[in-house]
Amino acid sequence: MNCPICGSDDIEILNAKQKTTKKKLTEEYLLKCEDCGHVFKDVISLKKPRPYRLIISEQDKSHKTTIDLSPSDELKVGDNLITEFGQVEVTGIESGDKRVSKSKLEEVNTIWASSVEIPARIGFSVDLHGEVDSYKLDLDRDFEIAPGDIVKIDNHIVKVHVIKTQERKLTSGFAKAHVIKRVYSKPVKFNNYDYDLTKNIFKKTK
Repeated sequence: MNCPICGSDDIEILNAKQKTTKKKLTEEYLLKCEDCGHVFKDVISLKKPRPYRLIISEQDKSHKTTIDLSPSDELKVGDNLITEFGQVEVTGIESGDKRVSKSKLEEVNTIWASSVEIPARIGFSVDLHGEVDSYKLDLDRDFEIAPGDIVKIDNHIVKVHVIKTQERKLTSGFAKAHVIKRVYSKPVKFNNYDYDLTKNIFKKTK
């Protein structure tokens, strides 16, 4: 939105309201230009909400449902939505016959999302020189793990070497649990450790 007097895009929204008719949905704004002080109105036409197919992952199970969204809006991976199953984060978007990171909703076929109201479940592998102990952990979604961390898990003290996230593998930096798929580690001969994840074990898978 630009000021019709001076052309500035430094605009303050004083008021906003929606109007619905049989044919269209509009948003009316009362605006003020921060540069010249001019107060004016603007109207944006929107398409009425329609249902979109939504698949919600909740750890080891999924829910198939629909959500009403306006085709005029844009959706991107990482957006949060409020659904009948609570708040979810968009993890995938199908537009046409391919997965995309963002799209106009009018071009979207299916939305994938994960619940943000339950702990993040991640995999944690301990390399025992040919054999692997593998665990499923339930962690706070914002819990941070970094390559180089010394961790106690079950009867092991290990060093984190690689973190596999939804998008890449990390050998430096850190990742929050809600984007981690699996952590890879190897035992070390230390008695001290940064933190203990034993109490977070949901199950040992091997």
